[in-house]
Amino acid sequence: MGSETDKLREGHYRTRMPRWLHRPIRSGGNIREVDYILRSLELNTVCESARCPNRMECFSRRTATFMIMGDTCTRNCAFCSVRKGEPSPLDEGEPGRVAEAATVMGLRHVVVTSVTRDDLPDGGAAHFAETIKSIKDILPAASVEVLTPDFGGDGDALARVLERGPEVFNHNLETVESLYSRVRPEAAYRRSLGVLRLVRELNAEAKTKSGLMVGLGESREQLRRAFEDLAEAGCEMLTIGQYLRPSRDQIEVDRFLPPEEFEELKREAEKEGILLVASGPFVRSSYRAKELLDMM
Repeated sequence: MGSETDKLREGHYRTRMPRWLHRPIRSGGNIREVDYILRSLELNTVCESARCPNRMECFSRRTATFMIMGDTCTRNCAFCSVRKGEPSPLDEGEPGRVAEAATVMGLRHVVVTSVTRDDLPDGGAAHFAETIKSIKDILPAASVEVLTPDFGGDGDALARVLERGPEVFNHNLETVESLYSRVRPEAAYRRSLGVLRLVRELNAEAKTKSGLMVGLGESREQLRRAFEDLAEAGCEMLTIGQYLRPSRDQIEVDRFLPPEEFEELKREAEKEGILLVASGPFVRSSYRAKELLDMM
């Protein structure tokens, strides 16, 4: 019998993984219904595009993370399976369809992310802002969490998104500084920290959040420094999860951390000053995002 991890997508790319990374297969009406809603409204999710191992669990709970601005990214991160290349023009009807899907799915916390669009003058900030507005217009009682690219560090772009009042602003650091040239060659560690710092300055009411992958070759001391840097930048919430290679096209896993080590990392991050940390092998940026927010 296979597992969700073994069957993340067609082609069934497999890697030998420890027992704690094997999960039972999920099926059921909610999964089919969420699939139908997303496809009928022509919406992308990071759950599918990034081949997330939690997709079936989240769909079974009628949740998903919407991925706006198309399915093609202008950057070439070594860990990510999202399609790379020249993106299509923005779809002006997409923000409304995201709001419609959130309504049909009965979401009380809506998580929106995107591909990186370095081809756009504002990096897609206006599209993010319009998506937040559309959600809040139709679901005024719902909270909104955005997981954004760095917008090139443009403060005006960040301000445009924050003006629409997302309850959570998430920007992932992803990995430690020394691995950026190999894992995120077109991003910048200090720029990402600067994004989080600027969010705190522009809108003190928005909760700040970030995420780190482990198992890429980082040391514990490098992780500790990243925790310290995130806390100094004003990051309030942090997710820490095991990197799982989506396909043979992405960077290999260096090490699988046991569950008890994730508990140690959680304690270390909190010791450095991060208020709330979710840490575990299958933890991802938007995994059980409402539950994390409710703990704040």
